[in-house]
Amino acid sequence: MGLGLGLGLKHTKTAVCILSIFHLFTINGLKAEEILRIGAIPDQNPERLNRLYKVLSSELSEQLNIPVRYKPVTNYAAAVTAFRTGKLDLVWFGGLTGVQARLQTKGAKVLVQRDIDEKFHSVFIANKKSSLQKINKINDLRTLKEKRFTFGSESSTSGRLMPQYFLNKAGVQLKDFKGGAPGFSGSHDTTLMLVQSGSYEAGALNEQVWESNVKRGRVNPSKVFVIWKTPSYYDYHWLAQGNLDKKFKKGFTKELRNVFLNFNEKSPRQKKILDLFGTKKFIMSRNDNYNKIEKIAREIGKIK
Repeated sequence: MGLGLGLGLKHTKTAVCILSIFHLFTINGLKAEEILRIGAIPDQNPERLNRLYKVLSSELSEQLNIPVRYKPVTNYAAAVTAFRTGKLDLVWFGGLTGVQARLQTKGAKVLVQRDIDEKFHSVFIANKKSSLQKINKINDLRTLKEKRFTFGSESSTSGRLMPQYFLNKAGVQLKDFKGGAPGFSGSHDTTLMLVQSGSYEAGALNEQVWESNVKRGRVNPSKVFVIWKTPSYYDYHWLAQGNLDKKFKKGFTKELRNVFLNFNEKSPRQKKILDLFGTKKFIMSRNDNYNKIEKIAREIGKIK
């Protein structure tokens, strides 16, 4: 009898342990696999991105009362693919990659953008030894012909798409750069370092990343400077899968949007998130804000 009671107690403890473990992986009735998986285009230093999305995941998890996990990707194309195949539920895209992902994913919805994203800019920078001067009007971009020039990622809105669009308006084609083609650094930070070092005479990058590097003391004004700032355009945004209400609960997509809209600087953690995103707040956005980006992308062959 004692042996039987001992086995029963042992089994009972095991069952309780299993239930406890299961509870850790279930919140409000959600199964372990029902995790909000977020991602982002790798447009900056990976260490900085990991720091940003670790604190963001923690805040979203607390606000939404569900597990939230950040899944890094290797490049811009991988972010689009992960969203299209359903491996990511919510992704921080640039204008171009967001359009590419949305066109490939039925029901995908632009949720919010930063306040700076409705009037975003790229900057053209030059090495001080390049002989390039400040540009006052778009046609002066022709002075970049026969220069060693680099974009960021091939799929970057602010580091490639819009800079190429303005270059084309000035009559500058990609074949006009020294060597018959531009470089593609892969990220805005790298573009800055390549131009500053003199590996390239000029390049184009995200204005926010330029300003952030200036504040952090990573820009040497005796070696590199801004020669032109583009007109404004829509850029970064959060893109959500269209099935989130089905995956989690009715009204979840709206709740997720409201979490971002309610971020404010009174909360230390939310202020840290906003600071890392380089903004004061998130604002409403919608799919058709990116119609111009789609049109330009089709014109230069980035969307078929």
